[in-house]
Amino acid sequence: MTGPGPLLAPYAQRLRRHRAPLLDLLLWAAVTAPLLLFHDIPGWARAAGFPVLAAAVALSRRAPLAALVLPAALSLATTPELFTNSFSVALLALSYLLGRRSADVRRALLFFAALCAAGLALVLARGDTTLWEWFTLVATVLFALDLPWLLGRFRRQQAELVRTGWELAARMEREKELVADRTRLRERSRIAGDMHDSLGHDLSLLAVRAAALQVQPGLSDDARAQAAELRQAAADATARLRQILGVLREDADRAPTEPAAAPPEPLETLIARATASGVAVNLVHRAPPGLLPAELPPMTAHAVHRVVQESLTNATKHAPGAPVTVTLTRNADTVEVTVENPEPKEEGERTDATGTGSGLVGLDERVRLLGGTLRARRPLDGGFEVAACLPLTPDADPTTTSEDGSPETDTSQEALAQARRRVRRRLLDALWIPLAATVVLGLLMLGFNLYTSYRSVLDATTYGRLAVGTSLSRVEPRLPAYEFDDEDRPFGAPADPPDTDECRYYRTEPFDNSPVYRLCFTAGHLSHKDKLSLS
Repeated sequence: MTGPGPLLAPYAQRLRRHRAPLLDLLLWAAVTAPLLLFHDIPGWARAAGFPVLAAAVALSRRAPLAALVLPAALSLATTPELFTNSFSVALLALSYLLGRRSADVRRALLFFAALCAAGLALVLARGDTTLWEWFTLVATVLFALDLPWLLGRFRRQQAELVRTGWELAARMEREKELVADRTRLRERSRIAGDMHDSLGHDLSLLAVRAAALQVQPGLSDDARAQAAELRQAAADATARLRQILGVLREDADRAPTEPAAAPPEPLETLIARATASGVAVNLVHRAPPGLLPAELPPMTAHAVHRVVQESLTNATKHAPGAPVTVTLTRNADTVEVTVENPEPKEEGERTDATGTGSGLVGLDERVRLLGGTLRARRPLDGGFEVAACLPLTPDADPTTTSEDGSPETDTSQEALAQARRRVRRRLLDALWIPLAATVVLGLLMLGFNLYTSYRSVLDATTYGRLAVGTSLSRVEPRLPAYEFDDEDRPFGAPADPPDTDECRYYRTEPFDNSPVYRLCFTAGHLSHKDKLSLS
């Protein structure tokens, strides 16, 4: 769908710029139209309605609650029942806008309660009104103010849910990019670990072979010098390898990836290759009596292989010439591997080579993920010892974990679920509030009806003592506080006698359709009384 053409583009921009004032003007025309169509309010209220509603529309965007207060106050000043045809549209529209444009629930509810309280005070202060007028006011507040306000709130929450959905969609796109970046970083970390484990080990063995060749008897001075250069080149290559590993590990995620299913070579082959390079390695197998030897699980075997490989690399680097003992102990549910080497016997065999420690850190993380423990220490008698205890049934979780080791949750899905729960909760509020208010109003009206029915009974003795011709001032104190329920006359009662000013009806018995007493007054005196049976 294309936008407006070049000729209409300026008009479209001008329309968007003046959209809010035009909508406010249309709203003012809609809420003031009943003032011209209906004549159920005094002239002063109709004259004041146009500027008051104009001010209310002007405030409806910045202060929607104040905008609703203006027509509600003017309507209450016109009638204690609050409802008028002239201001009904204004109350409905501004109540809806209050819920649509304001998120403050407490202030709106306080205003509705204050309006009901003000109406009650007005009814009690005036002598020509009863509580039935106040019940009409409460019903008007409930259905003409509260329900439109709740509808506006629902529309506001629906718009917030849609906006939250778009925000979550954008967040999920960003999370996908972050996952891709984290995957690349983990791959870099894995490559760095593999280079450290394999190339570092091979370079260390190369340096050991060169050192053995350097002290080989029968070599010429040139051959010894070349062997020394080869040993130095291996050391330099190891240093450059550390630099490359530092670049690959930079900003990489610390969470290790799932290890390979099986080690690249058997443990015996690794030790044999180290022995062939001149390293004295002794492999010791231990198992409790009666425990049959069996192959290790792939992930456990891979971890054992890495522990031995890294320990041999460190031994040849820091203590060349010292014998190394590898002890593999198989238990019922665990396997223990220990690699230890003593201090070199000759002072010249020690090296001052220092490492980054990333190898042991990687081993510790790998063993920890399998549910095991790793210990690297210097015994009291010197040397160095690396010991790992691994379960035979590892419970490693290759899924993504957070920095503290706990599984990462999908924050986008959780935020969307929270937004949906919030909308459902507010929708329930929008339903139970008017229902509860309706029930309370019904109970109040029922109670008031029972009360007025009881207080509208005229005692038969009092009725018999009332004489025709008695003045109204002497009769009125002896009458009940309330008349019959109907405002005009009971249903089925005959017409009033001629030449009477007014007739009043009172019950003979409370709470039933018993006959009623009729008292008619003419010129301020009791002119007629009778007992009527309603049909």
